[in-house]
Amino acid sequence: MTTVVELELPADRMGCSQTFDRVPTFEFEIAGMIGDSPPLVWVSGEDRDAVETALEEDPTVEVLASLTEVSDERWLFRLDFGRGVKLFEQLVSANDGAILEATGHDDTWSVELLFHDRSALSEAHALFRQYDFQTSVTRVNSLDNPSSSHSALTATQYETIVAAHELGYFDVPRRVTLQELAAELDISHQALSERLRRSHAALVSSELSNRMVPSGIEPS
Repeated sequence: MTTVVELELPADRMGCSQTFDRVPTFEFEIAGMIGDSPPLVWVSGEDRDAVETALEEDPTVEVLASLTEVSDERWLFRLDFGRGVKLFEQLVSANDGAILEATGHDDTWSVELLFHDRSALSEAHALFRQYDFQTSVTRVNSLDNPSSSHSALTATQYETIVAAHELGYFDVPRRVTLQELAAELDISHQALSERLRRSHAALVSSELSNRMVPSGIEPS
């Protein structure tokens, strides 16, 4: 099932953290997908010279070209990001994923990723945790069901299910107890039990609803 996931990551795990510190109004939007070549990036801030200077002095990014501007508040650069972004790209690519979009504001990266199935997404998410990218899931959409505009799970529920899967809570026999999983997620085992129950109910309800809806008819 083709899945799009939206994540947020702290800039100190990806890049441009020093630029955000020096220019608090700094924002960026990568023009198109991140590929093998350094991307075109729209940047903005209160002052172009201050933004460009901050980027040039930021060790996590290299300014290859300052191309054009469309206004006094938005300019186009070609930037070569450092090891954080390159590693993140490799982890996505290794699981047959693609980066659809990346933006930055308030010392935070927001990325939109596409995976061909949930298992690939889970594998990538496990690697993000392994390499301490400190990702936060904000939305998960399944594209193979056009009648559904959003995931059955909230972002918190999804992260819980992913962690439970990765740590072996659903394995037979289980590789981690409810108490151990709760400690990993830093919540009480009562809260975790309730969250898992609600997540399971949401997934079952969504699956049953999808199977009961005739082809070509959207639910109201």
